[in-house]
Amino acid sequence: MNKTERDEQYIIFLADFICKEYNLTAVSITPAKRGFYGETWRLDTSDHSYFLKLDYSAAHQSIYERSFTIVEHLCSHGIDFISRIVKTTDGRLSTQFDGAVLGVFYWIDGENIETDATKIPEYQMLAKVYTVPTCDIQIPRENFSGKSADRFFEQWNALNDTQITSLFEKNRAKLEHRAERLKHFAGLCRGDTTGFFITHGDAGGNLIVNSDRHYIVDWDNPILAPLERDAWVMGFRDWAGCIFHKSLRRNGIDYTLRPERLAYYCYYTFFFYLTEYLAGFTQAETVREIEGYFNVWVEERIEYADKML
Repeated sequence: MNKTERDEQYIIFLADFICKEYNLTAVSITPAKRGFYGETWRLDTSDHSYFLKLDYSAAHQSIYERSFTIVEHLCSHGIDFISRIVKTTDGRLSTQFDGAVLGVFYWIDGENIETDATKIPEYQMLAKVYTVPTCDIQIPRENFSGKSADRFFEQWNALNDTQITSLFEKNRAKLEHRAERLKHFAGLCRGDTTGFFITHGDAGGNLIVNSDRHYIVDWDNPILAPLERDAWVMGFRDWAGCIFHKSLRRNGIDYTLRPERLAYYCYYTFFFYLTEYLAGFTQAETVREIEGYFNVWVEERIEYADKML
């Protein structure tokens, strides 16, 4: 979502660029509070609304740019509950503006909601995505490297902020234990690369509810991976696992969630979010996020993973 203050001149330049590249004449462009990466805007024309996402992050741009082909592939296979891409006038899926990768999508009305009740439509939609063949699309593949912990410790060692480093020092034993657990489960999972599908990675956090319709947006980082990449957040709860498996069966998918893969993604994602906080937030935001992170939702998932051998 937007974190940089943009003046009127920037918005005028953006509107002119959109008119030239997409043949869309803006009536208004306003900030849109959606997504984690980049700057997001809502563009209204006289007859339609659109979602603009600009990614200025050098570390993330290639990931974002690569995702457009996969989103287009899903749409071409009948997936109608994701953001449809608006192509440029010369048929490209994305373009460059002001040093950012720019994507334009049709706007989806609704609220970003995640509750226990939304797990049913979330899993039903994901199961339909899993039926889509990969064909010859270029998509990253899970390798169970466990490098999210390595990256975190590299960032920690490079920090000059005493307030943030003291938070990590306070939790050093916990962090080192979880890094070792991540390496353990990465080793267990690495030998088997069967049962891979197109996965979202954070569908629950990107669910848009509009009356009786549901959508999964923000397909920035789809990869070919086991289904635990999407299920780890709730898969440790019996009722959620039951709903997940039922959705798979209804779509003809013969797959059973594996404890070692669920544990891998618990530890991997724990460190992944820490690295994102350090890379994507201001100092004040980072302190606040990390303080809460060690005491809220993720801990229950880690407790589940810690019980596994």
